[in-house]
Amino acid sequence: MTQRERALLPDYLRLIALFGIVVVNVQFIAFSSLQGFDETVGASFGDKVTLWLVNGLALFKTYGLFSFMFGVGLGFLMRSAARRGLPFGRIYRNRMIGLLLLGVAHGCLFFPGDILVIYAVTGSILYAFRDWPVRRLVQVGSALLVLQALIAVPLLLATPPPPPEFVEIERATLSAGGFLDAVVFRSISFVFTLSILLIAQGISALGWFCLGLAAVKSGMIDNAAHPLWRQARRLCLLPGVALGLLGAGLWQWVGATPGAALTIIAAPVATLGYLGLIAWIARPPGPLLSRALSAGGSSLSVYLGQSILLSTIFSAYGLGLWNAVDRFSATAIAVLVTIGLIAFVSLWRLWFKLGPFEWVLRRITYAGFRER
Repeated sequence: MTQRERALLPDYLRLIALFGIVVVNVQFIAFSSLQGFDETVGASFGDKVTLWLVNGLALFKTYGLFSFMFGVGLGFLMRSAARRGLPFGRIYRNRMIGLLLLGVAHGCLFFPGDILVIYAVTGSILYAFRDWPVRRLVQVGSALLVLQALIAVPLLLATPPPPPEFVEIERATLSAGGFLDAVVFRSISFVFTLSILLIAQGISALGWFCLGLAAVKSGMIDNAAHPLWRQARRLCLLPGVALGLLGAGLWQWVGATPGAALTIIAAPVATLGYLGLIAWIARPPGPLLSRALSAGGSSLSVYLGQSILLSTIFSAYGLGLWNAVDRFSATAIAVLVTIGLIAFVSLWRLWFKLGPFEWVLRRITYAGFRER
């Protein structure tokens, strides 16, 4: 099996997850991110339908896909270090430092909901699991996903809403303030958001890391036709999507608390179903899709580019669209921005081996080593 065949499924996963994560993130970039988790949001019927679809199909699910791919990345990095005779411990330490630095900059400058810092922290714990056998990784990863659901529901629902003064500061900053005003506000928000997300999402991230690493060690990630992918698709896809949409519907139209709880609980099931579905469609691409998949291999650049462009579009120092469009329009803008970024990265990689932020992370990862 060639290297390109081995990388086919991961690139499909990254590419699809990029669209899922941006339609979730834009709801917190284009509108207030300070509403309580158990509050129903969306003023118009169109807004409610958009949020129903986003929360039912993407919220927490695409985060799981990205986290799964992080564990896969650890397995690939271990393979690369062993093949090149490099000390994996030092390389991995550098990589976590690089993610931490990029995440702090991202969270403070552009989007307080950054995931890279969470990945750096929980990824450091994953290092201790690197030599575990597949069975143990699967058992611990699955247990962590269950534990996360038990913890996240009461934690998120019990988190008190921010003071009204802070909500007013957000409105004034993002609808009329300059870039430095936005940076100050985002930096403060990042501190509070990170403390919650480390608990509310960090445990599940580590669980998906374990499952991703197990997929590399077992060879599943290299074989899109593996029977376990088919089982995940058959057993988890329809129940996970149905429960997710039901929970999101309850969230919007019946009761926010039970709806949010069901959305959280159903997310791992739907994510497993998505993994099985993506494995089913992961087949040799044509020329156009092949270029798009190469951009999927530069998912860090697309992910950070999404926040940079969308925060500029919606903030007062950019196009000033914060809270000025409906949810569907904001979601459509996010999808179009992602398509544009994929096109840009595809062209970029005609001349350069790595995406721009992948190059930065690689320089940090291999600092002090002579690349071969």
